[in-house]
Amino acid sequence: MLDATTRSGGTATASPRAIATELAVPAPTPVGLAARCTRVLLSPWSRLSLLVALLVGAASAVLLFEPQRLLADGWPPQLGGTAAALVFAVAYGLCTVAFVPRPLLNLAAGALFGSQVGTGAAIAGTVLGAGIAFGLGRVLGQDALRPLLRGRWLQAADGQLSRHGFRSMLAARLFPGVPFWAANYCAAVSRMRCLPFLVATALGSIPNTAAYVVAGARASTPTSPAFLIAMACIALPALVGAVVAWRKRHHLRG
Repeated sequence: MLDATTRSGGTATASPRAIATELAVPAPTPVGLAARCTRVLLSPWSRLSLLVALLVGAASAVLLFEPQRLLADGWPPQLGGTAAALVFAVAYGLCTVAFVPRPLLNLAAGALFGSQVGTGAAIAGTVLGAGIAFGLGRVLGQDALRPLLRGRWLQAADGQLSRHGFRSMLAARLFPGVPFWAANYCAAVSRMRCLPFLVATALGSIPNTAAYVVAGARASTPTSPAFLIAMACIALPALVGAVVAWRKRHHLRG
């Protein structure tokens, strides 16, 4: 008696028991507590909460240590030359992430290092701070915030940055009005790539940054031509930006 196969016609047919064994699906292994905790910690909203906590901590540290005292007390005497400029650039970048206004930092750069070195340190700090904010927003905030882009203005800004990122960011840096930190995190939440963002930030920040640095370097002589030209370079882009925004208000509403 054959219980597994029949040999009629030279073919072998599996028994029902063998078929059931082959089709059996292995039972899923239970998910451990560590895996569940990891999934929760890496979820979009957990990462966004971490980003908010980091920014609140950075802003609190700024309020506690008051970096604006550099304008009155000056740079530590043990630091000088290139090392001081590099340390200032790193501190500048971290302060921009913590929402310290860039005009204040630019004035400090001019007062501490003069026009040329101060401009270089301020531009380096600007790019560094923008890169840090972009990375934090992209890694910790993009997945949670993108589904919330439902308003017309938010969708328009996201589409503009995603499709025309370089020129949009260049315009945002050239004409004041958009806060530095807001432009950083809007670009991070959009689909804009990192390299065009950093290049547009570096190029677009040069005129305004240099004007503030020169104003800080010549603040002791407010009637000098260099100081007056710097103030004009600060006021003119602001005026142009306000006019452009007023003329484009209907287009933005649409």
